[in-house]
Formats: sequence, C-alpha cells, structure tokens
Amino acid sequence: MLHLPLLAAHQSSLEKCVYCPKLCRAACPVSNAETNETVTPWGKMSMSYFLARGDVPIEPEHAAPPWACTGCHACRERCDHRNEPAVVLTDARADLFARGVAPEAAVKAAARASEREAEAARALDEIEAEDRREGKPVAGVLVGCGYARRAKGVARDALRAAARLAGGPVRAIRGCCGLPELWAGDRNGLRSAAQRLAAETAGLERLIVVDPGCARALLVEHPRVGETLPVKPELFVDLAHAALDRLKPLPELSDRPVRWHDPCQLGRGLGRYDEPRAILSRVLGGRAPEGFQREREHAECSGGGALLPLTRPATSAAIADARIGEHKARGGGLLVTACSDSLRRFRSRGEEAEDLVSLVARALAG
Repeated sequence: MLHLPLLAAHQSSLEKCVYCPKLCRAACPVSNAETNETVTPWGKMSMSYFLARGDVPIEPEHAAPPWACTGCHACRERCDHRNEPAVVLTDARADLFARGVAPEAAVKAAARASEREAEAARALDEIEAEDRREGKPVAGVLVGCGYARRAKGVARDALRAAARLAGGPVRAIRGCCGLPELWAGDRNGLRSAAQRLAAETAGLERLIVVDPGCARALLVEHPRVGETLPVKPELFVDLAHAALDRLKPLPELSDRPVRWHDPCQLGRGLGRYDEPRAILSRVLGGRAPEGFQREREHAECSGGGALLPLTRPATSAAIADARIGEHKARGGGLLVTACSDSLRRFRSRGEEAEDLVSLVARALAG
C-alpha cells in the first residue's frame, strides 16, 4: 500500500470490499444513477485498492472513482462488516490530490477556499448589521458557509433561533469548517481551516453548530487530521429538541402535507433520527410528518454532498430528481430537510423546500 500511504490504515476494509459480492451496491445513489459498475462501492474501493498497490497507474482516469461518492454512508448500513467506504474514499481523495491527479473541479473547489470564506463572512456581516443585538454574546454560532452563501434567509433564521435557544445574544462565527477542502482531497487546506476556526472560537464558552456537515467535520474530521476546537460543539438540532415545549405549532402548516428528508450527515453521520422528527411533529401541531419508502439509516441521498454537484453534476441532479420524484408520487407537499446541501439540491431542481431551522425560528417566535 506504499503508493497511497493514507490508505495503508484501511487495508483490511479495502480487501473486504474487493472480495465482496457487492451486497451494498443497491445502496449507492451514484451507481444507481449512473448504472456503472465502476462507481458502485465495490468499484470505487477496488480501484482505490489497485491504485494503492500499484496495480494500475496513478493517472486522472483511474483516480476519478473516489470522487464518485456523496459521502452518504448508506453502503455502511448494508455491510455485514460495517465497512466505511466514505471514510476510506475520503482518504483516497487526499492521497490522489497530493499526487496531482484529482479531478479539475475538485482542484478548483479547493483553490476557492478563501473566496468562499470571505463570501460567507460578508453575508453574515450583513445579517448581523440588520439584526444587531445588544449585550455580550453568550455563544458563538457556526451557521455553515452553505447556508450563509446560498440560503441567507436560513442563516438569519439560524442566528435568531440560536439566540432564543441560548438565552442571549450570539455571535456568528466567520470561519469555515473546511468541509469543501476535505471533499476535494486538500488535507492541508482542511487542517488550515480547522486551525483558523480554533483561533476564532478561542475563549468561547459555547459553540452552536447549525449545518450537520459542519458538525461532523468538527467532531470527526478535524480530530482525524490532529486538530480539535477549544470548545465542544453543540448541535442546533439537539438544542431545539431540548426546547420542544417552547415550540409553537405553525398554523400555516396545519392542513398541508409536510414530508421529512433525512440528511445523510445528520442521520447516518451523527445518529440524529428521532430529534428532527420530534421537532417537526411539534411544529405540525402533534402530527407526524410524511415520509419516504426508505427512511432513517436506509434513507436515500439528495445528491448534494461531497462536491458531487461539481465533480458529477448530471449524476447529482439525477439523484435529487429521483428523491423529488418519490416525494411527488407520495402526494407532494412541503419538503423539509436540515442540511444546506440538500436544501440547495431540492430548490435548484424547482421543488418547494424549507429547512427545519427556519421552522424552529418561526415556532420560537410564535
């Protein structure tokens, strides 16, 4: 495994996948959309294994499969060995990025790190200028660059709701968690982002994290590259769940069908399945939200994760369309999620979708 050294720690997992009869193939949203054996979990893990051993040349064509992954962890749930292809393929990306054979879209995404962070900071500056609160902040809030850049209204709702849940003024954190760099394969970029974020959050007593992708980056991916924050992150969804009795039903949703989409990073990534459903049931006046055929640990992906909209845009769109198609076939209505990537995917395909954060903000205000 000398050719891709980060994969040496995953040799056992790789070998289990290589010699497996593809029991998890139906779980992968990418291979389901592309109907291509190369991008099944088996195909992606096998190619990574062959690259690491030197069985195939390390060149762009062979290096592409690790980026054909949304990081959704669905294959893990079908695996008798509980293998983690998403984790292994993330390290494969880092090895291949360092060798200069990452897809062009991934390289460009990594290069735009400072631009994304500055764009998100400007959006947060505008929100805080419009909605300034007096007093010393009782907590910092990491909204997530995806919300700040692409869903400014949700970012505003997140800061307002976080202030009510924390019991005082909050401060928006400008730093980025480094998730785009992680998915691009830029491990040094991820480490730098983690260090900048640690410096910005030094001295905070509380840090509330809104986007589940950011939360998983802080809790799982930063430690994997040797970085930790000076304050333990708290998940927004956990705080909202702990305050269920403060959430008022939303009359505008009383007679509308509302369907919940499990975000991959919140569910399979962080194990939060019951909490968002309880919150949504509360704002719906006690009724449970509508669902999909496959839910919780077997929920389908939205196609928005791990840079797939950049590296394989047609595949990403097909995955989102399949999820929306099932939503419509089951009666449609309002589609609710709790992830900036999923929200953007659904809205970009023309579907009416809201984020759970915005519903919580309205329920607290009511």
